[in-house]
Amino acid sequence: MQHTPVHPALRSFPRRWLYALKPASWPKLLVPATLGQVCGALAGAPSWTAALVGVGFTIFLLIYIALLNDYGDIEVDALKRRMFPRGCSPKTIPDGILYPQSVGLAGVGAGLCAAAVALCGELALDRPGLSLMGIFCLSLLTLYTFRPLRLNYRGGGEFLEMLGVGVALPAFNAHAHGGALSTSLLAILPGLAILALASAIASGLADEQTDRLGGKVTYVTEYGNHAARSAVENLVLGAVVLWVMAARLADALPALGVTPAVAVVLIYWRKLSLVSPRARVGEFSAISEYKRHLHRGTWLGTLALALALALNSWLLEHAL
Repeated sequence: MQHTPVHPALRSFPRRWLYALKPASWPKLLVPATLGQVCGALAGAPSWTAALVGVGFTIFLLIYIALLNDYGDIEVDALKRRMFPRGCSPKTIPDGILYPQSVGLAGVGAGLCAAAVALCGELALDRPGLSLMGIFCLSLLTLYTFRPLRLNYRGGGEFLEMLGVGVALPAFNAHAHGGALSTSLLAILPGLAILALASAIASGLADEQTDRLGGKVTYVTEYGNHAARSAVENLVLGAVVLWVMAARLADALPALGVTPAVAVVLIYWRKLSLVSPRARVGEFSAISEYKRHLHRGTWLGTLALALALALNSWLLEHAL
């Protein structure tokens, strides 16, 4: 017997908030944060306090981004629901799941908590500059969503996301845990940043029509669906090349460790390439599958790389 799904606005109060926080997208930040934590721990000494600071900051950053993105995009989200009521999931504010004031205040509160965690981490762990790194991570969303710059509407939002997800967040976690950016992390970051850029471009595929009508300037609205998919697929290959080159040039990055990560990314690159011809404008199901392969390749490949670094360090330690 099939049950009709309950509309998010009719769910219990805690479940409405959980829906607004979009848990399915959490790996987008948790995975690069984990990589940063691993690299930081290998550069310094493993510390539960440092791990708690990194995890706490990342969780509050997740809440801050999820809620304030919804708060800043009310008009475009409402437009998308009117145009494609069955082509997209219910939106937090336009569908009455939560009140806009509640979303905005909770988002600001989460940002303040993230800044407080960064400051406490700087003082407790003696990590000069950690609070400034945290404020920088938080400020990227302000530049992305809100005036005066509002780059998600003027163009360049994808590059801000690349900087935040692919560079700033893993660097914050690495500094929190190790007190410095290790050679291995510096070797990994270019490829990770390229993957973050690919994800940022792909996120606009399903919103091309509504973003254009709503006045957003994204890679997809400027260059079109086909060009965006080509960019995504080439960026993924570019990230693979950068990781392979890093393994050959950086002693801190084991070649055998990079191989599984590269293999995982290439497997999912092949899958998204096969889906690509179907992921045209308005084909929401195919676009969703396309993005799912991209995200899985990015997240699993990055986790494989983090695991390989930890395993390589353990083997070297026990070989001595």
